[in-house]
Amino acid sequence: MSLQDKKVLVVDDQYGIRVLLKEVFSKDGFCVYQAENGQVALEMIQKIHPDLILLDMKMPGMDGIEFLRRLQGVQPMPKVIMMTAYGELDMVQEATKLGALAHLTKPFDIVELRSEVLKQLVS
Repeated sequence: MSLQDKKVLVVDDQYGIRVLLKEVFSKDGFCVYQAENGQVALEMIQKIHPDLILLDMKMPGMDGIEFLRRLQGVQPMPKVIMMTAYGELDMVQEATKLGALAHLTKPFDIVELRSEVLKQLVS
């Protein structure tokens, strides 16, 4: 499977971030999906089976930790990169225990985020 066949799901309650990330990763040839909250994302995962999820940790309703807990039963388990606000270290540690592979602090450097996504999708 080439990188162009990879599916990325962006889960963030901020519309502007979802649009930015869709634009960036679409240019790389990825198929990019968007979900505005954890519940919508869980429903989408059953249909699209993403290779990688970019997950905002602070969202209304279901936060990133609860989302990761519910993701545990999904097979195959998609890779997860979390996006957090500065100072959420306890949340980062919990998310790592639940399977998140990396985290980036908002506001993130788009070059750094793109590099991490490519690294995770190649490995």
